[in-house]
This record gives sequence, C-alpha cells and structure tokens, in this order.
Amino acid sequence: MKAVVVTDQAAGTAGMTLVERPEPQAAINDVVVQVHASGFTWDELTWPSTWTDRLGRDRTPVIPGQELAGVVTALGYGTTGLSVGQRVFGLTDSYRGGTLAEYVAVEARNLAPLPGDVDFTVGASVAMPGLTAWQGLFVHGRLQAGQSVLVHGSAGAVGSMVTQLARESGAYVIGTGRAAHRQTALDFGAQEFVDLENDALEDVGGVDLVFDVFGGDIAKRSAGLIRAGGTLVTIAGPTEARPTDGLAVDFVVVSDRAQLSEIVQRVRDGRLRTNIGKVSTLDDAIAAFNPTKRIKGKTIIRVRP
Repeated sequence: MKAVVVTDQAAGTAGMTLVERPEPQAAINDVVVQVHASGFTWDELTWPSTWTDRLGRDRTPVIPGQELAGVVTALGYGTTGLSVGQRVFGLTDSYRGGTLAEYVAVEARNLAPLPGDVDFTVGASVAMPGLTAWQGLFVHGRLQAGQSVLVHGSAGAVGSMVTQLARESGAYVIGTGRAAHRQTALDFGAQEFVDLENDALEDVGGVDLVFDVFGGDIAKRSAGLIRAGGTLVTIAGPTEARPTDGLAVDFVVVSDRAQLSEIVQRVRDGRLRTNIGKVSTLDDAIAAFNPTKRIKGKTIIRVRP
C-alpha cells in the first residue's frame, strides 16, 4: 500500500516521503480500515508518542496521522461493535498513528459509524477538532448555558468547533485571533472578537471559561480573566498560568464513540459546520503539509477518490 512515512523528527514535515509499505494486520480488538480520507495535526511530529511505542521503543519509520474516515475491511480476534463493509470515522491511538496510508489498523473502540449521508472528507475533518472541542468544553470545562467562553484561535479548525458547540449549548462566545480572522470567527458564531495583535485582551473582562490553543503569554494573561469557580482549559501543554479562584486543565484528546456520534449528528442536521481549508490526494500530501503560505482551516487528504 502507499503511505507517507517519516524517519527524522528534526526534519519535521519536510522529511516526509511517500513509499510502499505492507498492509497492516488486525490485532486483538482491532479493525483494518480502508482509508478514504485522513487528517494530520500540525504539531504531531513533535509528540513523543509519534516516535515511540508505549514502552519507549523506537518505531520509525512512522506513518503519521490520527484522523480518518473509511470502510472496515477486516476484524481482529474478539472485535465487536463494528462489521466488515461498515463506514467509520474517528482517531487512532497517538502511539500507533498510521492514517496517512491506504489502510490502517485501529482499535475498534476508537471508531464510530459514519452515516451514509456524511462524506468521508467531512468525517475525517470533524473527528479531532470535534472531540477536542467537546472534551474541552463539556468534560473538562463543565460548560453550562448562560456562561461566557473566551475561545482563542476561534477561526481555526479547533476554535471554530469550540465556538459552534459553545453557542449551541447557550454560552456567550468571545473569539480571538488575528485581525484577518475576525469575519471567519463571527461567521462561525462568535458574538465578539478580540484582535490579539491590536486589541487589549484584558478589556474582555471576566469570563467563566477560557479555551486556549496558544499557551505561553496568552494563556498566562487569560488566567487573570477567569471568574471565581471558572476554568482555563488548554491543549497547548501544561501551563504555569493558574486562575486565582478556579481551575487550570491541560488535556490530550481521546477518541470516544459516543461523543463522535453526538458530533456527527450535529453535522448531519446542520448545527455544526466543518472548517476544511484544503483537500489533497495522498500523492500530493507532502506538498500539502509543507505549504508556501498560511492555510486557513484543516487540510484533509482524500486517500481514495
């Protein structure tokens, strides 16, 4: 099968190559999926789990990619809940990756059925951002209707999902980003927008929840905006920033079949829009992940036409 592989962490995406690799076999509780569309998270090649297994052993050459949509072609021993020929979407384990390829072996529990009226490209594009937004808002942030949410990077793949889900749940949403992203953030549902390069973040006043994707100084300043009992949720790694009278939570997204089903139902009925910036073929994937200019939205690889 054709697959994108990486062997040199220092080279980053520039070190990607398209090669022939053996097709994966299904282990216990796995399925093999014929990949129709897949996604790649921009900082995936910096994660330790991309380069080693759970015992710390080197696993290069690595096929990266965690996000996928496709069709089940084989079941491992003991696998239940999915069947051969079924359309599915979800995330692989970060210690396994493998979705930038024509086939991938995935734990069945990490996948959910993909309804026939949802395109594979859409399925691959909502898995990671959708789960990240859902878990940050509802699992870790315990968001309630009537609360206010500050969403950093609100025009991005994750931020736009956060904005839409927060609005749907009855929250007041303030988006942030570059000036050029204002209209996109508002189109996705932000009720206010803060230009981080020109506006004073502190003018936002108090909020109940901050969803941070940047870390660093932005996270630190955001901690000071959180009301008593509120939460700073970040996907940018452990933060020194702590709200005076609230929680700071950094988390890593995990696949969850029930949450994936909630997300895809919202896509089907028009409550949730994807934020796809570019769609490329597997043959063009390396160029797509090494763009010469900033790409808005998520890049999806359409592995099968």
